[in-house]
Amino acid sequence: MPAARLVAVDPTARHCDAPSLLMTRRPGTVCLDERGAARRADLLARQLAAVHAVRPPESGRPRPYQAWTSPERVGVPEGTPVPRVWERSVAAIRRAPPPYQGCFLHRDFHPGNVLFADGAVSGVVDWVETSWGPADLDVAHCATALALLHGPQEGMAFADRYAAAGGRPLADGAAHLYWRLLDAPAFAPDAEKVAVPWRELGRTDLTPGLPARRLEASVDAVLERYA
Repeated sequence: MPAARLVAVDPTARHCDAPSLLMTRRPGTVCLDERGAARRADLLARQLAAVHAVRPPESGRPRPYQAWTSPERVGVPEGTPVPRVWERSVAAIRRAPPPYQGCFLHRDFHPGNVLFADGAVSGVVDWVETSWGPADLDVAHCATALALLHGPQEGMAFADRYAAAGGRPLADGAAHLYWRLLDAPAFAPDAEKVAVPWRELGRTDLTPGLPARRLEASVDAVLERYA
């Protein structure tokens, strides 16, 4: 796994000016350009399959996953009436979680947390949300990010890329829909906030309003395919 390794920690600032964590350095940069996006999506899918192949001992499993939204917390866009797509998405997650085979999750796997060098993945960072749950959740989160970055078609293609990369079996139909919609609506109504750091990395084409439109179109496409 191309991840940073622990070197030392000083949690109480006994040796440093502030609580400190020293890790090894990973080479590479974050790549969010439209050019080469499809190729990088294949590499992301392959790397995510490798994450899910990690088999920690039962005594060393991370915490169970935490849901980042719920029917009561979905912030639908303002306006009257509320677009039907949001009503349908809320209804789809107004149920108990489907049964699943748990696996090791990164839980915040998306293009902004992956480094590339020489056309390959050179690092995966930001493991603070590591947890145990269905592979569908990691696939959903990366798919949502790809939809906001490159359009709904790239988001919809990611589950297929993941399957082609030899990832774990994903749920079918309504069960997979549940996990997809436990992620995407968590970005509503302020999908704009994720575009701010992306613009700073050069994606100035992500003009205000575009992420929100892509998010709604992505949720609509997910409903059409899996509902």
